Amino acid sequence: MRQKEKQTKGGICVSIARPDMEKALNAVRQADADGNADVIEVRLDSLADPAIEPFLQGITTPLLITNRPLWEGGLFEGPEEARLALLHQAVQLNVSYVDIELAGGAAAVSSLCRAARKGKTEIIVSWHDFSGTPSSPELGDILARQQASGAHIGKMVTMAHGFTDVLRVLQLQETAHKMGFPLIAFCMGRAGMISRLATLELGGFMTYAAPIAAEATAPGQLAVAELVTCLRNFTHGD
Repeated sequence: MRQKEKQTKGGICVSIARPDMEKALNAVRQADADGNADVIEVRLDSLADPAIEPFLQGITTPLLITNRPLWEGGLFEGPEEARLALLHQAVQLNVSYVDIELAGGAAAVSSLCRAARKGKTEIIVSWHDFSGTPSSPELGDILARQQASGAHIGKMVTMAHGFTDVLRVLQLQETAHKMGFPLIAFCMGRAGMISRLATLELGGFMTYAAPIAAEATAPGQLAVAELVTCLRNFTHGD
């Protein structure tokens, strides 16, 4: 089946993180059928036996492959070479998007970006802070490094402890727009929940949701049905 075209911005990504392959496949198929997802993220690090090909059968929604390591808040515990090999395999299979961590090093990011030039995959270079939100100059430096990495899209997610944290992260989108660099930027935690909605209104590339509330992959992540309702009210509240 032909996949839908990738969105240029304003997308909802439904993140699937289940250890059992069959249950993960069913969740992806359900998200595909529901029609609320512009992108479906498959968290390989959550799978007991990670594989990519099964998710390519009969799914029309663009897929994002992520294999998050322990050191970036994920579950993958194997050798770094094996982790990166799965990302390269995803590129070879021409999935729509592949996420790689900025903290993994310039060489790893550059290698994946070079591989992606041969196909249709777009690389998302991600950075997370699960404890707080750095200063604006620090965030700006990280954004500059992401753009310089050669990736197609940046992703910056921090933990918000107050609204000033949220403002610093959302302000990055104006900077990214001036740079011509698509950016995913929002905050985790209760204080950051509003940013998961506001980011799209401010030109953010994408926001993330769980298939159901009990399966959130990050603090403050909404279920997709709830997110869609909130976005509708947020956008048309007047």
